[in-house]
Amino acid sequence: MANLHFHYGTMGASKSASLVINAYNFKRNDTNVEVIKPQFDSRFAAEKIVSRIGIETPALSLKNLNDFTPKKDTQVILVDEIQFFSPSDVDKLVDIADNKNIIVMCYGLMVDSNEQLFPASKRLIEVGAKLHRMESTCQISGCMKLATHHLRFDNKGNVIRAGEQFQLGDSNFKSVCRQHFNMLYHKSGKGEKGGR
Repeated sequence: MANLHFHYGTMGASKSASLVINAYNFKRNDTNVEVIKPQFDSRFAAEKIVSRIGIETPALSLKNLNDFTPKKDTQVILVDEIQFFSPSDVDKLVDIADNKNIIVMCYGLMVDSNEQLFPASKRLIEVGAKLHRMESTCQISGCMKLATHHLRFDNKGNVIRAGEQFQLGDSNFKSVCRQHFNMLYHKSGKGEKGGR
């Protein structure tokens, strides 16, 4: 089994829910698990990973992984919102996976709302993490295509095409297929705001 995994998908693809379920199943099978989240992600709780469907698991909240050392008996590390960590944090996880024989499973977004790779996600690809795409459908009403992109909207429903790459919250984001991304991001700039 590969020691380094990247489970990626758009918002609403059940990434955090999958992490919580995996944490539960590992623990139930007496596998020693550590769960990590970035301090930057303060949406639901400081020391928990909470899925939108209401399931949760305790987590260690860290600014970065500079001083992180796995516990002696750790067998699996689960990392949520990996895109909010840095490439050097990913390198730390690579070292843990390769030299401590610990399975590291990262969950997060691949690209931002401007179609740019997040630096940590890019680094996971570069270092050869096993990629697992988690699928969901486009959130434009009536569209059933695979969601591959994100659109960010202002409070008037206009597409935002610039700004900080790291943004919290999902009320002003929509996961969309490539066709709707190109239609709304590159052409009209106006779209329906919010989720389905």
